[in-house]
Amino acid sequence: MKKQESLASKLFDVLNVLFMIVLIIVMAYPMVYVFSASISNNALVASGAVLLWPKKITLVAYEQLVYNPDLWVSYWNTIRYTFVQTVLTLIVTSAMAYPLAKRWLPGRRVILLLAAFTLLFSGGMIPTFLIVQKLGMLDTIWAIVLPSLISTWYLFIMRTFFEALPEELEDAAAIDGCGSLQILVRIVLPLSVPVMVTIGLFTAVNQWNSFFSALIYLNDRDMYPLQIMMRNILIAGTNVQGEGDLTHLETLKYAMIMIGTLPILCVYPFIQKYFVQGTMIGGIKG
Repeated sequence: MKKQESLASKLFDVLNVLFMIVLIIVMAYPMVYVFSASISNNALVASGAVLLWPKKITLVAYEQLVYNPDLWVSYWNTIRYTFVQTVLTLIVTSAMAYPLAKRWLPGRRVILLLAAFTLLFSGGMIPTFLIVQKLGMLDTIWAIVLPSLISTWYLFIMRTFFEALPEELEDAAAIDGCGSLQILVRIVLPLSVPVMVTIGLFTAVNQWNSFFSALIYLNDRDMYPLQIMMRNILIAGTNVQGEGDLTHLETLKYAMIMIGTLPILCVYPFIQKYFVQGTMIGGIKG
């Protein structure tokens, strides 16, 4: 019986490893192909001759993008939009989630129901645009950041995380004379690094990839984020200068995808550990 269980266990391990290898190949192939196409000859890419490895390597697409000033303007816009959005989202979400995690908060149930209501219904695109317009936020960073500042889903995740923290830590801090804000900043947030980093990453990725808000609220080209520039190349079929030269259009598309996704790919491995890290390791000592 033990021998059969051992064989079954080994068979499961082998099949699991094979499945993971196939999954890795399926997930890695698109990125390898995009990189290969971005440094290959444009005619070969357009004809479908490039399937995995690059052919007739050339960096002309990257040269056109790197030496174009619009790229760096849009890159800077995307960086500052993402940074401001992420920081403000974490501050505002944690400030709202912490009191909602306390059962003694007056009107807590009503506030939670109102927040949950926004998961099912929203004000709509046109009313939101009119509000942004009336507030004078068109063609400003706040038109990109403020309408999507708080995600109800992230609010509930953070509230649930705060509820799981032991109250003894907060009681001890309160006895030492700490107020609610000091407890949040000095006790709760340092213990909430995993959830803060996770929500921060999701917020940053969503903002980095967002283009629809900029398409609606921004008319000034100097305010365009990187994704608008990428959209113009991928969908509109225009090059970075907005001219009619389509000589390297195919390789430009793939080079733009690589430039747009590289920062997120570089950041993710450094914070992946927080997704599975224990939330209360070292939090309480007996």
